[in-house]
Amino acid sequence: MATSKKSGGSSKTGAKSSSRGGGSGSAKKASASKSASKGSGSRGSMASGGQKRAAAKSGAKSRAGGTGRSPNAAFMKPMTPSEQLGAVVGASPMPRTEVTKKLWAYIKKNNLQDPKERRMINADDKLRPIFGGKRQVSMFDMTKLVNQHLS
Repeated sequence: MATSKKSGGSSKTGAKSSSRGGGSGSAKKASASKSASKGSGSRGSMASGGQKRAAAKSGAKSRAGGTGRSPNAAFMKPMTPSEQLGAVVGASPMPRTEVTKKLWAYIKKNNLQDPKERRMINADDKLRPIFGGKRQVSMFDMTKLVNQHLS
């Protein structure tokens, strides 16, 4: 019985030490084998990767040429601004993208961006009704509030 306890005790400590040593040793072996396979595989993948990069570059050139994706129709649909928003960007129907451009032009022209917190927009008399009566809104909230004034 005494021998079985000793062997049981030593096997527990042996198991702990082997799991520590074996785990890191096997991890080292695994990483070494992975790096070896990566090294041999990287030669073949570099050629295919180079081809993919060349294809991606040629695709980018074709988009620049005008044969790429077309803009999303929902963004290009002319929307009619409300009277309050029309006082800032104009009353004629225009796409959301144009509304945003004209609104930012108005904000920069009148220096309404907060100098300390650049993401905050200070409302003047024309923008306050659009911003729901708030004195200051973040640029992220601004888009939500402006969309309520488009139909």
